[in-house]
Amino acid sequence: MNFYDISRDVLTTQPYSGDPKPECTVLSSIDAGDAYNMSQVTLCTHQATHIDAPKHFDNDGADIAGLRLSRFYGKCTVVTIDGILTGEDMEELLPHCKKRLILHGDGNAYLTSSAAQVIAQSGLTLIGTDAPSIAAPFDELRTHLELARADIAVLENLYLNGVKDGIYTLCAFPIKLSNLEAAPCRAILIDEGMGI
Repeated sequence: MNFYDISRDVLTTQPYSGDPKPECTVLSSIDAGDAYNMSQVTLCTHQATHIDAPKHFDNDGADIAGLRLSRFYGKCTVVTIDGILTGEDMEELLPHCKKRLILHGDGNAYLTSSAAQVIAQSGLTLIGTDAPSIAAPFDELRTHLELARADIAVLENLYLNGVKDGIYTLCAFPIKLSNLEAAPCRAILIDEGMGI
């Protein structure tokens, strides 16, 4: 059994364009004569590897703490793609996938809104990518809205170097943040040696 940490470091990953940089403040330090080490971290909920809840683009959608945890654990398909997937691409791909799908594209794996529409009708519960956003830059709003209104969780900014295509067990629980639209997570893929 092999474990792949597919999370990016919260403090060292470049923020999404326009988002604030994370900040770490030392509150107490053993080296400074304190009895213990303690730090404070300030960050955007979309920093590094994170999960978007439907509330991110749909005010009536579920918040990150309200999502069923079962969608973040279970069988997952990892597929290498090159570029931007359309609805037609998704129609060909989805019959071969589990209910959780991760796109591996060296930081360039995106969906169009037509791809999101197909996913919305497919029974998929989670879609992930190693890109900073699941949506193609020219179709950001419509793509996210399609996924949000279908109650699909979005796992973004994954680190997939060295991960081969195949079936894995995904474990990617978000931090519990009531009423918020997203949260960082520690995403892990488990290769149980079952024909991958």
